[in-house]
Amino acid sequence: MIAASIVSAATMVALGILGLAFLLTVYRVVVGPTLPDRVLALDMLVAVAIGFIAVIAIKTGFTLYIDIAISLGLVGFLATVAFARFILTHGTSDGKERLASPTITAEGGLKPAAGKKPRKDGRRKKGGQ
Repeated sequence: MIAASIVSAATMVALGILGLAFLLTVYRVVVGPTLPDRVLALDMLVAVAIGFIAVIAIKTGFTLYIDIAISLGLVGFLATVAFARFILTHGTSDGKERLASPTITAEGGLKPAAGKKPRKDGRRKKGGQ
């Protein structure tokens, strides 16, 4: 009987700590000074949600929640990778121009990077430069 009360108290404490972590992370998502800060905070929100699900699974004894937490972890990882690719392709949030990166135009062609002139025949130089 004492083990059940210890587990119950531990889950209540864990839920309180996870609730505080959730609030602090939401604050970072809203106030975060840069886009990478916000993406990192969203990744942390996924981790906190997984923690909530795991604690609820322990508290209720319903083990299907663990499968849901694993699935959420996989989706959260893929979302973080997608956000990272978005940040890399669309530049930084401080307005600075990326160095020597061609952009794709609406017609599907490549617009050369700032400061470079395209070749008249439309081909690239040998060596990939």
